[in-house]
Amino acid sequence: MSKALMIGAGGVATVAAHKCVENDEVFSELCIASRTLEKAEALRDKVAGGKVKVTAAEVDADDVDQLVALIEKEKPKIVIHLALPYQDLTIMEACLRTKTHYLDTANYEPKDEAKFEYKWQWDYRERFEEAGITAILGSGFDPGVTGVFSAYALKHEFDEINELDILDCNGGDHGYPFATNFNPEINIREVTANGRYFEDGRFVETEPLEIKRSYNFEEVGERDMYLLYHEELESLAKNLPGIRRIRFFMTFGESYLRHLEVLQNVGMTSIEPIEFEGQQIIPLQFLKAVLPDPASLGPRTKGKTNIGCIFTGVKDGKKKHYRLYNIADHEAAFAETGAQAVSYTTGVPAMIGASLVLTGDWEKPGVHNVEELDPDRFMDMLNKYGLPWIEDRDPVLVP
Repeated sequence: MSKALMIGAGGVATVAAHKCVENDEVFSELCIASRTLEKAEALRDKVAGGKVKVTAAEVDADDVDQLVALIEKEKPKIVIHLALPYQDLTIMEACLRTKTHYLDTANYEPKDEAKFEYKWQWDYRERFEEAGITAILGSGFDPGVTGVFSAYALKHEFDEINELDILDCNGGDHGYPFATNFNPEINIREVTANGRYFEDGRFVETEPLEIKRSYNFEEVGERDMYLLYHEELESLAKNLPGIRRIRFFMTFGESYLRHLEVLQNVGMTSIEPIEFEGQQIIPLQFLKAVLPDPASLGPRTKGKTNIGCIFTGVKDGKKKHYRLYNIADHEAAFAETGAQAVSYTTGVPAMIGASLVLTGDWEKPGVHNVEELDPDRFMDMLNKYGLPWIEDRDPVLVP
């Protein structure tokens, strides 16, 4: 039994906290820390009362010294980072100084540049190895489960995987004309960036939302989906031997895209500071402030998500297609945890990844993406903790 420090108190942290408390065979204590103490205390009060001791703390995750002081006070075995990807490096630095394991769900990106890549975090590999501690990168759903699915498919279904399509469908309806299902700033930066896909050893860049396909998702229906660049493409291209092509598609409704186009046209998605009434503001941060808080969408959201991977490769000398996916229900997720399915599908894998580090299954000094580690216990725990996976041995392929 081990103690964890969770940084963040939003929708994903809400789910992860519920699941840590549920998994009382691994977690003995959980400290929830947030920049706003009241938010941490509110989440503590929601999940406390069982075998796992739950406490709350205040911390500025941009401040390494504050983080170090909190870690030294609480003495967790692992820090579960569920705040903002801008803070990955400060939290990793604090974990190094205190020799504490680390896990996150999204790779680092700088606040002042719409760019994300693993290089900044991969550069910590030797320092984590020398310190004898483990850092797990991207233990959400995508990235996260998609990487575990890939490792599982390679281990059990293929001798070699040559093509991978990751399909992320959110068929939920929250009733707002425009809102984002996770942090608006991160979401909009991701969607408005140029698309990229991996093919024949290099990345090919496209215009934002230039490539469109449609797919009939089980329990959701036919949906338009668009090619985006997503961080797991970078690590999977590196870690899947024999891979020739990886693409990532995400579904968007017409209303979302129309509103986003207008907001882009009037400059509201910009991250360049502007002068407004004598002070500097960043338009995208202002937009985030006026949009609905993603954490507030839970009670309003109905429908399901359908997220998974389609693999093409070779087994015993023969070409093979295989699909792994999960369907999550927004209303069921909210009834269980008070958060909708987008948060649920990220928070559950965060708890699973952290628990595998704590039990030793994934304790491996250095910095690792999830597809580098053995997938089997993770796959079993997905079924146990609310994200059962489905196999399709004759999947419809994406042209």
